[in-house]
Amino acid sequence: MPKITEILLDCDNTLVMSEELAFEACAEIANEILAKRNITDRYTGEQLIQDFVGQNFRGMMISLQAKYKFDMDKEEFEHYVKEEENKVIAKLEAKAKPCIGANEELEKIQKSGKYGMAVVSSSALRRVQASLKKVGQDKLIAPNHIFSAASSLPKPTSKPDPAIYLHALDRVGKKPEECVAVEDSKSGALSALRAGIPVIAYVGCYHGDEKRAEMAKQLSDLGAKVIMKDWAEFQDCLAQIEAL
Repeated sequence: MPKITEILLDCDNTLVMSEELAFEACAEIANEILAKRNITDRYTGEQLIQDFVGQNFRGMMISLQAKYKFDMDKEEFEHYVKEEENKVIAKLEAKAKPCIGANEELEKIQKSGKYGMAVVSSSALRRVQASLKKVGQDKLIAPNHIFSAASSLPKPTSKPDPAIYLHALDRVGKKPEECVAVEDSKSGALSALRAGIPVIAYVGCYHGDEKRAEMAKQLSDLGAKVIMKDWAEFQDCLAQIEAL
């Protein structure tokens, strides 16, 4: 296997504990959309996470339309995409925290000089930038190495589509086997695996041992090579992949 020279990092709940904050804002907007159509179901942020974790808001709205059998025209769709982005960013700028140990490991990677780093996210670019800035990770990742499935591609998409990972590979000038991706969700792991990139599955963001064990199994079953329960294990996990 060629030498790994690039670490590709998911953002939400991999680097920054942002999903719960984001899904709070998403739930407010999803409920507004449902109420407007006289659909009585309502979501909490927690329920949205269970149904749609790893999808960006565009993907979620497409799934919501399919589930409740209604259509949004492009203008309304884009209005809500922008509104969601603004609400989420406001929450992130107020409350986002780094995943435990992530900053320390990113600093070690940067200091080692052995690996490049890029962020590969489903979320809108403004949201990713706000998250990284709030927790101080913007100083560790080059601005032109932040890639968003919602903003960086000619046609917006969402993980598990591999398009954003293929785009990132092209931009950083690496082959899939020269990279490793760190992902916490099924859709994220699938996106990287479909692009041919080995995956370290990070489960430290999930609450409780039972949930962590369940996600570890699901992500291993998909094809993730190594499970990382804590960012302190990153160097060991990377060494395991490099030894394959």
